[in-house]
Amino acid sequence: MNILAGILVGLVAALHVWFLVLEMFLWTTPLGRKTFGLDAEFAERSKGLAANQGLYNGFLVAGLVWGLVDQRDDVQLFFLACVVVAGAYGAATINRQILVVQAVPALLAGAAVLLS
Repeated sequence: MNILAGILVGLVAALHVWFLVLEMFLWTTPLGRKTFGLDAEFAERSKGLAANQGLYNGFLVAGLVWGLVDQRDDVQLFFLACVVVAGAYGAATINRQILVVQAVPALLAGAAVLLS
């Protein structure tokens, strides 16, 4: 189970690296606008906010990687809980799909860490 937990935590970290890239670097591109359903004008006006969001995703990645490298279940669980809370908030305030894309993988990873 330790290997599965590590893979799932790594997957959550990789997802958040992708979110960072989308929000910090691709927000105003066709891919970024399509991903988030934005028109070009809104994407341009909100790119600073999106970059800030992306930076926070980077902090989540850093915490998850720290937990993996140091093999610290407590650190992994803390940052996975942060991801779940962010995903639940995003689902409640923006789009329910965020729950599936963000919170569910973190919940599965957290369960695997707890069972390992």
